[in-house]
Amino acid sequence: MNRITGSIVALITPFTETGDVNYKVLGELIDFHLENKTDALLVLGTTSESPTMSHAEDLHICEYTVDRVAGRVPIIASSGSNCTQTVIEKSLDLQRAGADALLNISPYYNKANKEGMYRHFADVADITDIPVYLYNVPGRTGCEIPVDVVGRLSEHENIAGIKEASGNLSYVAKIAKYANENFAIYSGNDDVILPVLSLGGSGVISVLANIMPRETHDMVMNFLNGNVQEAISEQIRLMPLINNLFCEVNPIPVKEAMNIMGMNVGGFRLPLTNAAPESIAKIKESMKEAGLI
Repeated sequence: MNRITGSIVALITPFTETGDVNYKVLGELIDFHLENKTDALLVLGTTSESPTMSHAEDLHICEYTVDRVAGRVPIIASSGSNCTQTVIEKSLDLQRAGADALLNISPYYNKANKEGMYRHFADVADITDIPVYLYNVPGRTGCEIPVDVVGRLSEHENIAGIKEASGNLSYVAKIAKYANENFAIYSGNDDVILPVLSLGGSGVISVLANIMPRETHDMVMNFLNGNVQEAISEQIRLMPLINNLFCEVNPIPVKEAMNIMGMNVGGFRLPLTNAAPESIAKIKESMKEAGLI
């Protein structure tokens, strides 16, 4: 798989009124992204409500997405767990389901020392035939992938990059020395897309792209192609919306926004529930400012 540059959508999972995966709407969302410049799809991540998905649902969603996309853009599937053996098993299943690459989160709750952290990622990359991306999100996991461990992992021939979602630009600057044509850095936060790109990033794995795929792609590519001021203006223009897409825990606000836009993505699986009325008011106001409604 060639290195991905641009906007990778962290795709939500639409549900029916009874809480089942809504494959009709999922197909419509996939088509929406293929028509609006999204450069790759990430399924089964946190934004997909993966903690509430069964293994069978994971595989079916991956297979459905692979069939619908039909090779037009790469598909990354999250295989993360805090049990390394579970990650290995899920990774092999998702590989057989047709995923082009895998996203593997750091081991949450039980955490790990440096050697355990290294092996958690390296053992998966050793056994799979498709690229593995690291996922650093200490706000979710309670642990950060140490900088020197990122360095060791960047040398693995089957580890292709990192989704960096700490929001800590000092950390990004420290791992930036490992970025090269074989190891890419992606912003995992929409509010710092351009700062991460300025430190050698290749793109973003984006929540915003669920509702503004074309604009997110264009922002990244304008920066990378030298249209820096245009990219800066767009990042600044969209900051109120980006901030309000995280006024409650992700993906509650973005799914509310999608329903406001008529995308009919349904509700949530517990423990997630609908946003509070004051949050919906904030989301609507920033959507109006961004020209979405």
